[in-house]
Amino acid sequence: MVEVILNSGQANLGDLKRSIDWDAVASHLDALYSAADGLEKLFPGRKFTLDGHLVGSIGEVVAAYVFDLTLNPGSTQGHDAKSTDGRKVEIKLTQGRSVAIRHEPEHLIVLQRPKGGPMRVVFNGPGSCAWKAAGRMQRNGQRPISLNKLSKLNETVDESCRIPMRRAIPV
Repeated sequence: MVEVILNSGQANLGDLKRSIDWDAVASHLDALYSAADGLEKLFPGRKFTLDGHLVGSIGEVVAAYVFDLTLNPGSTQGHDAKSTDGRKVEIKLTQGRSVAIRHEPEHLIVLQRPKGGPMRVVFNGPGSCAWKAAGRMQRNGQRPISLNKLSKLNETVDESCRIPMRRAIPV
């Protein structure tokens, strides 16, 4: 069991500390992927992609654990977390080949967890370089960027500009 700190968003409650069983988290994630695969087999031609709040929240709690981030309350506009040195951090998790960003983040962490595979860090660096490299603004207000492009950008990020990993990715 390990601890992850989640900001409750209510000043009188302070930070909530909970022990997390990461083996159980991995098991639940595998069950979600299995359910999506099962639905796709039952309904050929339909995609049952895990996305939205579900995947976003998974990415946020994993990044908080790995990088010692303090999470903002859920659905906070702007950034998902704050680093120990005060940087505002946007967190993205995908099982696909791209992510989309709505604004230029101060710092961006992008994670990927392919079906059945372990999660990995694709990008950990200043949000400005990812924002500049992202595609045109779409009608939904988001700018897409491929994981391939982010991975190449990640290779150019100076180590001093990264948020240090404090722990291995547990799932």
